[in-house]
Amino acid sequence: MWDERYAGDDYVYGTEPNDYLRAQADLFASGARVLCLAEGEGRNAVYLAEQGLEVVAVDASAVGLLKAERLAQARGVSIETQTADLADIDLGQEQWDGIVSIFCHLPPDVRQSLHQKVFDALKPGGLFVLEAYRPEQLLFKTGGPPRAEWMMTAEQLQEELAPLHFEQLQEMDRPIHEGRGHTGLGAVVQAVCIKM
Repeated sequence: MWDERYAGDDYVYGTEPNDYLRAQADLFASGARVLCLAEGEGRNAVYLAEQGLEVVAVDASAVGLLKAERLAQARGVSIETQTADLADIDLGQEQWDGIVSIFCHLPPDVRQSLHQKVFDALKPGGLFVLEAYRPEQLLFKTGGPPRAEWMMTAEQLQEELAPLHFEQLQEMDRPIHEGRGHTGLGAVVQAVCIKM
C-alpha cells in the first residue's frame, strides 16, 4: 500500500519537516545519531541531517526511501536508509542518541512492542520525540489512519513509554499543512521523553 502511495513524483507529505519536530530539533546535540521511524519519503530525516545529525531513516516502503535518498542528495546531505517492518524490527541496545516518531501509526500490539524497544534502544540521556494523531482525528478527516485504535492519546503514551521521563506531553488541535497527505486541522498528541 505504501509503495503505491509513494509511487508518484510528488512528495505525499511534502518535503518540509514536521512542525513539532522542527521545534524540538535543537534538543539533539551536534552529531547525534538519530533514528527516524516510519520515515516514508524522508522529509524529517533530511531536515535533521541538514542540522548536522547522523540520521538513519527506516520504513516499510523501499519506494518511499528511494525518494528520501533523492531528497537528501538534492539538499546536499547524507542519510542512511533501512527498509524494515516495524512489527519485528530490532532497534538495538543503547545505540541511539535520539529516536523520532512522526505520525507513525501502527496496530496497537505492534505500537506497544515498538515503544518498549525504544527504551532499550536509546542511550542514557537519549531523546524520543513523537507526534501522532489522537482518535478525535477521525472527525477532522484531514489525514491519518482510518482506525481510532491506531491513533494515540497522552494516557496511552504514559503507559507505553513508562520507563522514559516525559519532558513534554500534550494534546491539542493544530493546523497541519504537510503535502496533500496532511492538510487542515489535526487532533494530535505530542511528546518529548528522555532516558534517564
